[in-house]
Amino acid sequence: MNKQLVQSQIKTFSLSMFRKDFFGIYHGSISAKTDSNQFIINTDDAIFDSLDEKTLIELNFKKDYRWKQASLDADIHKNIYSQISDAKFITFTMPPFTTAYSLDHNIIIPKDYFGYMEIGRLDIVNPQQFEDWYDRAESEITKYLKTNDTDIMVIRGYGIYAYNRDIHLMAKKLAILEKSCRLLMLERDKKSITFD
Repeated sequence: MNKQLVQSQIKTFSLSMFRKDFFGIYHGSISAKTDSNQFIINTDDAIFDSLDEKTLIELNFKKDYRWKQASLDADIHKNIYSQISDAKFITFTMPPFTTAYSLDHNIIIPKDYFGYMEIGRLDIVNPQQFEDWYDRAESEITKYLKTNDTDIMVIRGYGIYAYNRDIHLMAKKLAILEKSCRLLMLERDKKSITFD
């Protein structure tokens, strides 16, 4: 495993997602599995348009002092890596149109060609209450991804968890989903406009 190449891929992905407003200043996470029981993830103070060696940390599955610096999402990433062998890269993003669309809908059915062909129908998961979401997220996210045999999970009002063996395919899928949700929202807005 070429860790420098992986870090470079993470930095490029992160900058691209930040520019598209999928990541906030301190909001989101990106990781890559580097060994059977290790992964690189952003630190909790990462600014996603300028990740560097100080804001990426390699963790072992067995927790040690480094976990205190890691992203709040590190436990979720570890759980996915340990239970889903196809997970090489994982991200948590909050794309604005997909997240906004999730507030009022239970499913996403793209009406555009690329969304239809690449995404198809996608259920939106309701986390019920946010008060204890992080206590439940580690197990519920992994369980959902495994049970539904999917590499993407849209969580109402929260964002998207996605994984893939290829970071570029993961980015492509997130971008297509966001564009599809934007088009669905534009269509809805167009229908609600009345003319005199």
